[in-house]
Formats: sequence, C-alpha cells, structure tokens
Amino acid sequence: MENNLLQSKQHFDVLDGLRGLAALSIVVFHLYEFISPDYTKSPIGHGFLAVDFFFCLSGFVIGYAYDERAPKLGLRAFFRNRLVRLHPMVIWGSVIGLLGYIFDPYIGAASVAEAGTGKILAAFVCSLLLLPFPWLPGRFSGLFPYNTPAWSLFMEYLINVVYAFVLLRISKRWQLLLLVISAAWIIAVARHRGWIITGWDAPTFLDGFARVSFSFLAGLTIFRFNLIIKNRLNFLWLAALLIGILLFPHYEKDWITEMVLVIVAFPLLLSLGAGAQVSGWLRSCCVFTGRLSYPLYMTHIWAVWLFGNYLTKMKPAPGDMYLAALAVLAGTVLLGYLALRYYDEPVRKWLTQRSVQKQEQRKVAAQTTA
Repeated sequence: MENNLLQSKQHFDVLDGLRGLAALSIVVFHLYEFISPDYTKSPIGHGFLAVDFFFCLSGFVIGYAYDERAPKLGLRAFFRNRLVRLHPMVIWGSVIGLLGYIFDPYIGAASVAEAGTGKILAAFVCSLLLLPFPWLPGRFSGLFPYNTPAWSLFMEYLINVVYAFVLLRISKRWQLLLLVISAAWIIAVARHRGWIITGWDAPTFLDGFARVSFSFLAGLTIFRFNLIIKNRLNFLWLAALLIGILLFPHYEKDWITEMVLVIVAFPLLLSLGAGAQVSGWLRSCCVFTGRLSYPLYMTHIWAVWLFGNYLTKMKPAPGDMYLAALAVLAGTVLLGYLALRYYDEPVRKWLTQRSVQKQEQRKVAAQTTA
C-alpha cells in the first residue's frame, strides 16, 4: 500500500481509461441484448456489471474530490457542482431519447399511437427532472423509457444526497458497518433474483439501492482507508482484467459468481487502477475515453432501441445484422463525442463561470452593505 499516494491531488488517468472501456462495453452489451437475448449465449454476458463498476469508481472519486472540500463548500455548492457535472447530459439524453421514440422508422408511429400524447409528454418531463416514469409502452417498464441507463444516474443522485448528509459526517467505524450491511443487502438481492441485472425497471426498482449502496461505499472505503495498491502494471493488463470480468460467461442463477465479481474483483481492480500509472499515447487514450464515457453512456440507448426494432421488423441476415450493430456502435461513439465537444463541456463551463460570477457579486454586495 502507498500511504502517501493521496497526499497531493492527482488525476487518476488509469481509472479514466477503465471508465471509458466500461462505457463502451455497456453499448456492446445493450446491442447484444437484441442480437442474443439469452444472456448465456451472449459473448459479453456480464456486461451489465459495468454499472456496478461505475458506482464503485464514483464512491472513490467523490471521496477524493469532496471529503476535504465539501465541509468548506457547503451543501448548496456541493449539490450545485454535482448538478452542473451530471444534469446537462440528463437533459440531452431526454431530448434525443424522445426524438428516437417518436421518429423510430420501425415502430415509432405504433408507439406514439399506443402511448398517446399525455404519456409521451409526462415521460419527457419526468425524464428532464430525472424522475421515474415506467408506464411508456414498448420499453418493458423501464424507469426512464427515453433513456434507460438514466436509472443509474437516479441512483447516483440519491447516493450523492446520502453522501452529503450522512457519509461525510460518520466515522470510519460506522462506514465499515454500513459497508458490511450493504454487502449483506446486495447478496440477499442477488440470491433472491438469481442475478443482479436489476434496478432499471419498475418490478426491481428497489434492487438498485442495494447495488449503488455497496459499490459506492466500497469505492469510498478504498479512498478513505487508502487501500491503493501501488504497482507497475501496464494499463492494458488492467483493461484486460476488466474486459475479462465483463466477458465472463453468464449462467442461470450464477449470483454467487456475480457477487465475487462485484464484491471482490471490482474493488481490487479499483485499488490497482488507482495505484497504476500510464504515459504516452495510452495516457492520451485513457484521458479521452474517460471524458467520452459519460456522454456515450447517456446518448447511446435510443440508437440501440432503434437497432432492436430494426431486428424485430426487418429480420436481417446475420451479416447485415452485425454490420448494423457496428454502425450503431460507431455512430453512438461519434454522437457521444459531438455531445461532449459541443454541448456537455461548453455548457458545464458556462454554468461554472456563471456560478463563480454570482458568488463574486454576492461578496461585493456583502462588502458594500457592511
């Protein structure tokens, strides 16, 4: 362990690269949900566990970024910072998801007719506000029918609230107790369901709390207890470990395997990734894919739904199907980059500057009054 690794602020480029790889894996996994609905036959049968890795990363990063700063910033500034970081893409994902639902050339007209204007608008407003609306036809009771992955953002928002009001204020002993309780909780959920591809739809909504609680606390624990394993592993080895976890074959009722991966493998990978270094072109790739990961995650699903409806209606030959899947993958990466470059980063920069200006104006007003 490296006791002084976190003494000076640094950027964890390896973790950025792993985050980007996990986001790409999610897109591939969602495409294969339509290509091969039987997860036991999918080449990326545990791709859905990338979400748990995201939660684990989030716990580490939030602790690293805010454990010292948050008490000085105050709750208002903390929540404003989190909204500026996350919500612009929630809005964009809602807009593009609505357009994809309405103008889907394979099933859009039928979906609109079945849903009706009222449900379509209600779902859109809820999506903009990141509120669940699992009643839109054709989306399998998904909590966020226009942007299905937003369920994990909903959980992220909630755990940020818990972090600000609870986790910032408790001792390490209480944190460990919560970690143990959350581990028991997620194990109970996995055993009951037979797996943990849950939390994204109405019937399994509560399961999402177990997933985010354990993994976020695990990441936070790694940061606060400095459980970082300094190493000289090449990024490619760590990337291969992550890919191996996500590609690990899925079997019926393999919840024990998933618990080993989530409770043991992901925290270990996070510890190794936080303690590794990367340089040269690999570092550039890690930084870029890390920046791309969130916009990609929040903009891909509308195209995946379109792809699934294309398969259902057109029943293409295998060659055409895989060509279409590759086109969707490439297109979503491009769309994610465009959203990052021309929307997400500029909007966040503008919002941050505006916030700073308002703070300065308040200071001047307070000094004038005094």
